[in-house]
Amino acid sequence: MTDSLTLPHPAMASGVPSSVPPGPGLPRLLPDAGTVPVDLRAHLATHGPLRAAGGGDGLLREVAAAGLTGRGGAAFPVARKLAAAAEVRPAPVVAGNGAEGEPASSKDRSLLWLSPHLVLDGLQLAAGAVGSRSAVLYVPRNERLHIRLAGAIAERAAAGMDAASVELVTAPDRFLAGEESALVSRLAGRPALPAYRPVRGLPRLAPGRAALVQNVETLAHLALIGRYGAAWFREAGTEAEPGTMLATLHLADGRTSVTEVPLGTSLAGLLGLDGGPGPAEAGAAGPGVPSAFGPVQAVLVGGYHGAWLPAAAAALPLANAALRPLGAAVGAGVLAALPADRCGLAETARVARYLALESAGQCGPCFNGLPRIAAAMAHLAGPRPDPRARADLERWAGLVTGRGACHHPDGSVRFIRSALRVFAAETGLHEQGRCSGTDPRPFLPVPATSPATEEDWS
Repeated sequence: MTDSLTLPHPAMASGVPSSVPPGPGLPRLLPDAGTVPVDLRAHLATHGPLRAAGGGDGLLREVAAAGLTGRGGAAFPVARKLAAAAEVRPAPVVAGNGAEGEPASSKDRSLLWLSPHLVLDGLQLAAGAVGSRSAVLYVPRNERLHIRLAGAIAERAAAGMDAASVELVTAPDRFLAGEESALVSRLAGRPALPAYRPVRGLPRLAPGRAALVQNVETLAHLALIGRYGAAWFREAGTEAEPGTMLATLHLADGRTSVTEVPLGTSLAGLLGLDGGPGPAEAGAAGPGVPSAFGPVQAVLVGGYHGAWLPAAAAALPLANAALRPLGAAVGAGVLAALPADRCGLAETARVARYLALESAGQCGPCFNGLPRIAAAMAHLAGPRPDPRARADLERWAGLVTGRGACHHPDGSVRFIRSALRVFAAETGLHEQGRCSGTDPRPFLPVPATSPATEEDWS
């Protein structure tokens, strides 16, 4: 483990915070001006130069005390991952993961566009903490974003700010391209396919060279903790799940936004709902909970590998401890309020088809199971489905779970099984030739076209 961070800036030698810690108000990660991107001059005026008191060891202690967990979806303790990487020799390549293949999420792209220097600061801190001088920023195919990030990297290099060189790498437009082992495969010059077997420890680019992968939002939080410390970070959130996170909100009126919220904030408040019955009554979707935009019948938490919950569950906080008993998790912060005039089965069937098409095709559960499950879900969403379709879906989902080459089958069937529970009454209507959905327009975002060739993984 390194004794100090190498951050070659004349003002970085002091062991005190670089500026007065901001108050407990939000936002922390995004600019106060909302949609105005923060350039390097404004970034330094707000936060001061980058430094971490106590060097690499001090940063690890501070991150552990802060309780920061990964914001890419898995919520793994960041201090544990950094400590493991610091013991690896040669030092690992540090990768900032901004691929964001989830169609319902836009928080990473917003952060990279608006606050690139917080992400780049965090990338440098992570590299310094593990003794690495090699870093990568893995981002989607977007020419404007690439130009912006390349400019920010060049500006910092001209100022002599960064010890680790940073390379921009393009992520394929695939749902699974941001999976950790898929990212590492892409960095090694291979297609961005998930590893067939679970990776133990840090994934490896090649024999003898490991990679430390952190979500870009995680890195931005790391940059703030490095400056202001664990106690400041814990001023937001809960004791068990401290800090803030970026959330992508899909409101019932069709508006989408990215906002920064403390963990523990109520789902109802985030989605513009008035509340409703408590979680004890949250068994299945009913007539809908009122909102500022009309009645809402269900809430999607965690995106397309997440879970549907009945609208009554919006009384719960955005916290894993509260959501896990219902089979849901915070994930990467995707929240959607499904209006009562849409068919939950039809929405689920559209997404299930997308997920089946996004399979890497490396195992039977994906190659055969997901297309069959998606087809059965589409049948269930149609008029007068076979009454046996529900049982078939549950049985096939059970056959797929835990048997895939990666997490994709498990995440997909979690989403579909939650729909079978929450929209059980709607399924009964469909079997009678009826549907409660009066608006046929799609609500959840799905790409208009799907990749069709192997080259789409490169």
